[in-house]
Amino acid sequence: MNRILFEQWECQPDGNVVLTDQRATHIREVLRATVGQVVQVGVVNGLAGTGALQAVTPEQVRLAVTLNEAAPQPWIDLLLAVPRPKVLKRLWAQLAALGVGRIVLLSAARVERDYFATHWIQEAHYRPLLLEGLTQAGTTRLPLVKVERRFRPFVEDRLEAEFPGARRLVAHPGPVPALPGVTADPRRPLLAIGPEGGWSAFELDLLAQRGFVPVSLGCRTLRTDTACVALLAVLGVAQGWQGPRITAGNEA
Repeated sequence: MNRILFEQWECQPDGNVVLTDQRATHIREVLRATVGQVVQVGVVNGLAGTGALQAVTPEQVRLAVTLNEAAPQPWIDLLLAVPRPKVLKRLWAQLAALGVGRIVLLSAARVERDYFATHWIQEAHYRPLLLEGLTQAGTTRLPLVKVERRFRPFVEDRLEAEFPGARRLVAHPGPVPALPGVTADPRRPLLAIGPEGGWSAFELDLLAQRGFVPVSLGCRTLRTDTACVALLAVLGVAQGWQGPRITAGNEA
């Protein structure tokens, strides 16, 4: 944990936070912090700052927190054809760590229908993994997740209202220039990543009609988790994104 996160309701009126779970264990056994030391902390979807250890016992850790640093806004959104459950489980923390703001899980022609039965698309199961990614990256902004079980109605009827003005990119294996005009466009990108076999011709055509521009990592067919991490990293570097930066000041 590079930043200890807690919910707003965990912060007591006196500015203290008392931890009794794995976060307290991490402070005691991994950070080996003692009374008087300072650790990096933050409120989920809120400000970041520091926590001075007031008490460390086998039962709990008490922190006096100071929250005065604004966490960065997410820089990209993602349309993701639902991958195999075990792949989706691996992806959650990575997507949060890499700065994805909104994640829409979509159906597609090559998506098995039973993928939507997995518990890894349920908030109670994926939220702890998103938090794990945030603590790794040292930031606080939790991605928003939505599940859309029908590809065409979402793209035709709801995409424009939910992502107005986004720079739309669709990833698909093939000899397409990797990053056409990325650095010249200041709009927040919306990246569509398909199943491991790629989008169907119909799906690619429908996305093209909605302004999606092809991007590619080459002709190799990659696993969804590999493609997601690689594409986000390459796009982030291309547009000058250098990872989460916590800045002093009040939250907007």
